[in-house]
Amino acid sequence: MFKDPRKPKGLKRFGTLPNHPDVPVGPTPRKAVWKRNKATLWYYPSPVKNKRTPLFLVYSLVNQAFILDLGPGASMIEGFTQAGYDVYLLDFGIPGYEDKHLTLGDYIFDYIQTGVRRALRHSGAEEITVIGYCLGGTLALIYAAVANEPIKNLILFATPVDIGEVPYMDKWTNAIKRGDLKMDDFIDEYGVIPAQVMEFWLRLITAPVNVTPYLALLGRLNDKNYIRKWKQFDKWVKGHIPFVGAAFKELINELLIKNKLIKNKLELRGKKVSLKKIKANLLVVSTEADALIPEEMTKPLMSKVSSRDKTYKRVRGGHVSLAIKGGLPDFLTEWLQKRS
Repeated sequence: MFKDPRKPKGLKRFGTLPNHPDVPVGPTPRKAVWKRNKATLWYYPSPVKNKRTPLFLVYSLVNQAFILDLGPGASMIEGFTQAGYDVYLLDFGIPGYEDKHLTLGDYIFDYIQTGVRRALRHSGAEEITVIGYCLGGTLALIYAAVANEPIKNLILFATPVDIGEVPYMDKWTNAIKRGDLKMDDFIDEYGVIPAQVMEFWLRLITAPVNVTPYLALLGRLNDKNYIRKWKQFDKWVKGHIPFVGAAFKELINELLIKNKLIKNKLELRGKKVSLKKIKANLLVVSTEADALIPEEMTKPLMSKVSSRDKTYKRVRGGHVSLAIKGGLPDFLTEWLQKRS
């Protein structure tokens, strides 16, 4: 058979990917301790528990939360439990059309705040550490600004806070501000934005970011261990979930267009979301190669809180590298151990 010499061998081997067995995600032992609607509060007990302060993890509304427990050796949750921490993960689940009315206030007060109270009751702990990743970090931050619960530590990874200027979305943002792109009408038409639309939209505005994993795979198609981890990650990348319309409207109009969070002008259920109210020990982490949430969207938070103990950390890696690298980085181990 004639072989085209112009076609790289690596590209030919892309066709063998389906022959590699699918791999499960979320292997760390857990049990459900509370449920509300589609959401579940998962409890991951540490097999070597030696820390008094449990961890409460909040993930994004855009993808499924298993990115925090991708697989053995590639799991943030596994890293925490092996380091002696009991972990609680709030998994928002997959919303349906009947959830189109859910607002940011519902997620903050009915899900996150109630979930933290359940975790405190279940653990018997006097204080808790709240950890948010990506948009889950934004939600965790908003919660911390209105919380009555004893939050000892607040840790935010790759979290958008100052969203007034988004480099790769300037044309979209300007079009919405001018009224050329009527997002409210679009959202009302759907009620709940389908997962396929969310995936298409995110891939459209972050196209170069989405090509990178495939380029990395190209040179390692003979590495079965790498392919296993790549397929786990790819399952998450393609696992977008629907986004409820009411909350999506608020994110666009209140946080993106008006940038109310960083300006301390956001209100939910009649309560002012003031970042000055936050006094918990604060750790904010951004990564050098995060093209999705650049540093200018994260760092401005540091001057807005009242925390006396606050640390901003810039580290190597991409948007989800901290979640899938496996184990805990030294800086996180040292910071958290001193405060737990």
